[in-house]
Amino acid sequence: MVLQRSVRPAKTRKKLIVRAISAASKRGSLQFGPIHVPCALGRGGVKVLKREGDGATPRGRYALRCVLYKPGMVTRPRTGLDLRAVRMTDGWCDSPSDRNYNRSVTLPYPRSAERLWRPDGIYDVIVVLGYNDVPRIRNRGSAVFMHVARVGFPPTDGCIALSQRDLRRLLGVVPRASEIVIEI
Repeated sequence: MVLQRSVRPAKTRKKLIVRAISAASKRGSLQFGPIHVPCALGRGGVKVLKREGDGATPRGRYALRCVLYKPGMVTRPRTGLDLRAVRMTDGWCDSPSDRNYNRSVTLPYPRSAERLWRPDGIYDVIVVLGYNDVPRIRNRGSAVFMHVARVGFPPTDGCIALSQRDLRRLLGVVPRASEIVIEI
């Protein structure tokens, strides 16, 4: 009897595709296989050259780094991605001159940092995108996440926002080593 080795296909990244209606659009759609859902985009539209504070969603291809969730407010999401509970002292540095720019920090922090524990619910579930993280470039933008949309899908400050139901459904099927492609 001859044993045959099974040939495994090369590892391919699974892609989530975000399409804006136009470069200036603040709305779009996200598709992953058969899942097709609406999303809110940045108030500055979609830009190739994003700058800190411009409110734009960056065009390009980015890894899905991890999922953060707010325990006590939502149940732990089911996902194949790395998962961590947000603490009340968690923040994200958005000060371009700081050595921790575009990184998670502990609050209070001596420089400008966004609070991740928010009362409005939009950060109850967060997917950290691998935007401007390796290497980090000053003033290119920080804290680009996929998170929960506000009612009516108003524009974000540069993130991608989905309904909590759609975000949780997506996290349940997205495998590790996935990436998001943002296009016009």
